[in-house]
Amino acid sequence: MGDHKEQPLRVGAAVRRRRRALELTLAVVAQRSGLSVPFLSQIENERARPSRSSLEKVADALRTTAVELLAAADPACSVDVVRADALEPAPDEPLVRSLVRGHQQLHAMEFIGDHDAGREFQHRNDELMYVADGAVEIEAEGRAHRLGRGDTLYLTGGVRHRWRATVPDTRVIVVAVAEHIEAVQDGRR
Repeated sequence: MGDHKEQPLRVGAAVRRRRRALELTLAVVAQRSGLSVPFLSQIENERARPSRSSLEKVADALRTTAVELLAAADPACSVDVVRADALEPAPDEPLVRSLVRGHQQLHAMEFIGDHDAGREFQHRNDELMYVADGAVEIEAEGRAHRLGRGDTLYLTGGVRHRWRATVPDTRVIVVAVAEHIEAVQDGRR
């Protein structure tokens, strides 16, 4: 419990657990992701840390999300501090930082820099996007929404969307109900 700064995030065990739960071989995950078997083995054995784009490819191959893999990588804590320097950016890649670790009821991620505008998202549960700095354009339900510093956009579960930063050094905070938590309507399950 508490400050995990000394412990690097280890996603390999979460990748291995998910792969085994789906009864997939490394070769199948490699074929689906376009990554090599040796690299996937190194990830699972904590000898390599995947970039954000590689982690997304692995997550897609395992029919999950990078957020879910990151959440499963760290046990839940009742009190946890995530330091600003918790993740070092990879060269030529935007910074993605989990603001809430562990298997919690919500996810919060910070995206700094450019984003893969071509990638479309659709989550089962609700999501809130907050522009901390810069500006973004979000396409949702066939409409483009331009957001600037301090603006938010709320999406209900199931809405397909994509977004991109429109100015350099944009910072976006995304908060979502965890995929493993079913949204409750009218107080009933």
